[in-house]
Amino acid sequence: MPSMPWRAFGTPQPDLEYAALLSYLPLKSIWRVPSFMVYTVRVMRQLASAEGLVGYSLLAHPFAKKFWTLSVWQSEAALQSFVRRAPHRNIMASLAPHMLKTAFVHWTVKGSELPLQWEDALGRLSNSPLV
Repeated sequence: MPSMPWRAFGTPQPDLEYAALLSYLPLKSIWRVPSFMVYTVRVMRQLASAEGLVGYSLLAHPFAKKFWTLSVWQSEAALQSFVRRAPHRNIMASLAPHMLKTAFVHWTVKGSELPLQWEDALGRLSNSPLV
């Protein structure tokens, strides 16, 4: 599975708990992949200056029209603040009509467990009642 390596922002405290999020983002059409990739670059720019971000990684299967994000935040409030800000907020609205059923899994993780591993995160998604 091709993935973007974990990008860390600062050093997490081993004993602190952080908010983790795995998102599954399937597209309806292969024709939406190029615009999705452009949006991804915009969101990555936003992530570079996001308050409270601990780290993130991306997993893409563009020919299958499937994408995943994995991120860890200092708090759920920091994550929600990021989601509600542009460009992320606007991109979500633009993509919504072009997506199949998305899924999001939230959990807490200790700093000593970072960086998160894709195999573990995807296991949470397959065990989630949301999928």
